[in-house]
Amino acid sequence: MDRLAQAIADARARYVSLNPRSQAADREAERSLPGGNTRSVLFFEPFPLTMVAGEGAEVTDLDGHTYVDFVGEFSAGLFGHSNETIKTAVHEALDTGVAMGGQTRFERELGSLLCERFPSIEKIRFCNSGTEANLMALAAALAMTGRDKVLVFGGAYHGGVLKFPAGGSPLNVPYDFVLGEYNDVEGTAELIRGAADELAAVLVEPLLGAGGNIPGSREFLDMLRRETREAGALLIFDEVKTSRLGPAGLQGLWGIEPDLTSLGKYIGGGMPTGAFGGCAEIMERFNPKKEGSWGHAGTFNNNVCSMAAGCAAMGRVYTPERAAEFFESSEAFRISLNEMFEEREVPMRCNGMGSIFAIQFSPRPIRKTADITVENQSLRPLLHMELLLAGVSVCGRGDMFVSLPMTETHLSKARLALESFADRYKSLILDIVGQAPQS
Repeated sequence: MDRLAQAIADARARYVSLNPRSQAADREAERSLPGGNTRSVLFFEPFPLTMVAGEGAEVTDLDGHTYVDFVGEFSAGLFGHSNETIKTAVHEALDTGVAMGGQTRFERELGSLLCERFPSIEKIRFCNSGTEANLMALAAALAMTGRDKVLVFGGAYHGGVLKFPAGGSPLNVPYDFVLGEYNDVEGTAELIRGAADELAAVLVEPLLGAGGNIPGSREFLDMLRRETREAGALLIFDEVKTSRLGPAGLQGLWGIEPDLTSLGKYIGGGMPTGAFGGCAEIMERFNPKKEGSWGHAGTFNNNVCSMAAGCAAMGRVYTPERAAEFFESSEAFRISLNEMFEEREVPMRCNGMGSIFAIQFSPRPIRKTADITVENQSLRPLLHMELLLAGVSVCGRGDMFVSLPMTETHLSKARLALESFADRYKSLILDIVGQAPQS
């Protein structure tokens, strides 16, 4: 067995010995759930932990271990597990009635908050998830343009039926997708021009999340805005995650206004929700007061728990001012980790922006999905195991999401765990990746 395989096996053996109850719960769950699991992204070898409690920025598992929660529900957990303002809002909403089959003040208030926050969103409609938001945005683009093709990017994830690892998934909706390379300015411009009269939309994350937390370059995003206008196609920004980066998301940071924007994850204060919105010309096609409008139903689009939680979250907790402060402090933390890796001359880096980043094993910055090598990916299981054993819960693929209730104590624990990992495995990482970091 080679050094890496042995290191992973040793870490997993320690993990198994410390988590007998989670292991037993996983085996029991296999009786009703395929592989004991109903969220594929949460599965990892040898078995995932069963969480039983969350408080602030921490979670506790079935065996009684407490972790700093950097999984953060893949960005939905921005507010942590026990924000009192959001909890109070949900309790009050429940007291008014759960499913009343009518309009409520909550959806109207949250809609107004989001339209004020994102300049490109003149009008908005709610749904149940980021997946639904992207599906509705794409459906609107196809209906609006009368065209069939959609340009997406390798490595992107826009929902359970809109994912493009290695180019696509057998479970994807059967749209006519054109696949581009993220951050490839010239190649993507050629694809847009080549599709021309057939292209309905370009769907893009301003930061490629599941594909490695790769920020879109300003040149790349500007090109998308320019070329889609020239082609008569719609530009859709998937800011389901990235809208939490600063007061108005990455579109606000770059000053780029897409035609449509999809939102989700955190905007419901941690409750299930999604939304899509954009320019009035497009969104007014959903106006049921107008003849020939597009129907958009959904029993839980305006569910009171999510809408009330969203009003509290976006109106009183995560204000634009708080979002700006949080972006700056989280970006400072991310940069400090990169500086620590550089000081140790270990080829590791935090790729991303602000409170959303991923640990990558690379001597160079990750700018395209092709920069994420097989060697890079081979080290992820070891990092994941060792951080869990140190009391820091991160995503299996290396993603880390900073949440609002995290204190310096929480951040220091993560920093120390990463320092320890870098020191312990430096020679192994260098052997696999090949050289010290370069800027």
